[in-house]
Amino acid sequence: MATGRRTPVAEAAELYPRHLLHKETSTFRRVFKAFQYRDFRLMWVGACTSSIGTWMQIVAQGWLIYRLTHSAFLLALDQFLGGIPIFLFTLIGGAVADRAERRKILLVSQYVQMASATLLTVLVATGLIHVWHILSLSFVCGLAQAFGGPAYMALIPTLVKREDMPNAIALNSIQFNMAVIIGPALAGQALAKLGEKWCFGLNALSFLAPIVSLWIITARYLPEITTDSIFSSLKQGIKYVRRQDSMEALTVLAFCMTALSMPMRTYIPVFVKDIFHRGPETFGNLLSVMGVGSICGSLMVAGRGNIHNKGRVALIMLVCLGAGISGFSLSKSLPLSYAMLVLVGGSMMAVFATVSSLVQLITTNEMRGRVMSVYNCAFRGGMPVGNLLSGWFVPVFTAPVVLGMNGLLLILVALYFLLVQRRVAAL
Repeated sequence: MATGRRTPVAEAAELYPRHLLHKETSTFRRVFKAFQYRDFRLMWVGACTSSIGTWMQIVAQGWLIYRLTHSAFLLALDQFLGGIPIFLFTLIGGAVADRAERRKILLVSQYVQMASATLLTVLVATGLIHVWHILSLSFVCGLAQAFGGPAYMALIPTLVKREDMPNAIALNSIQFNMAVIIGPALAGQALAKLGEKWCFGLNALSFLAPIVSLWIITARYLPEITTDSIFSSLKQGIKYVRRQDSMEALTVLAFCMTALSMPMRTYIPVFVKDIFHRGPETFGNLLSVMGVGSICGSLMVAGRGNIHNKGRVALIMLVCLGAGISGFSLSKSLPLSYAMLVLVGGSMMAVFATVSSLVQLITTNEMRGRVMSVYNCAFRGGMPVGNLLSGWFVPVFTAPVVLGMNGLLLILVALYFLLVQRRVAAL
């Protein structure tokens, strides 16, 4: 029987303005717009699960190498060997991605990485592990990523409409950075209580998620039949990049920003053990805090959508990234280091996602695999080069000095593209 009394829910609805509720709903839909596509959701979940496992292995692998050798150079060499195959072979991988079904290339890449993680698990569990095993398997995984990376980067934009591409790329950055939060946090606990073998074993299992996702998605890329050789296709991709001044500038910028920023992540174990005198849990916490900042930066990019002046925004974020790295290198306080890593994570993902969006928007679908391989070659190639150079300099000048100089150089690179060579700033 109706009493005429309003329920608490109805009263709350009246007190809460409808236009604010509509605004919040609209904001949520705008930030997560690419999730309306089924295949994108499946790929996102699979990639996120795998990335969590990968970050558990990255943390355990760095800790294991430093525990066995106490060598900053071998830490850098491991990163170099994992990245150099990408630098050497990703151009060929991009040409293959434009000539074959990208889903199948990705599946082979996942199988190889899963087998490598499984072998590493067995070697650690049986006590037969040596540093050369770790270094060799890093090279094998890098080789698999040299072909899987261009295929993945070319596949993702085909799962959504063109106008939703920047949102999809930003959301893809979010899944990566959720893994940066969750993976190191889990690894820190697993390392402290269970040992490195659990981190490697869980990473091996995590590859099941993207493998299942790739089997059930409906999207297919059917390349045009061509009589051109792989190297002829590769030359076409390089010529396409060189014909567009802005693409050439973005490629140079990609190399500089990864060569100068990624060594910071490599040397976090050195800061944990030698400056803060802490253990693996602190190592995992530092990476997780950096991941929190990265998610904030990715959400900012996703929420703003297809904005104007992407180039200028990316360069301003690059200045913030350099400042954060320099601040972290100078810090002797753990709370201040946490704050600097939030800034580093946020600005790093904002600049990476924005620059990647620019490259994807400039490129046509039939050239995407090759163009993204050129970009990926510069982007991923900067990592081993930067790590190898820092591996030589750190024993001489110390990690804080080298990372501080890297941060300063990043600021100078950003100011050059912002004020002098303005092709990126004009995009």
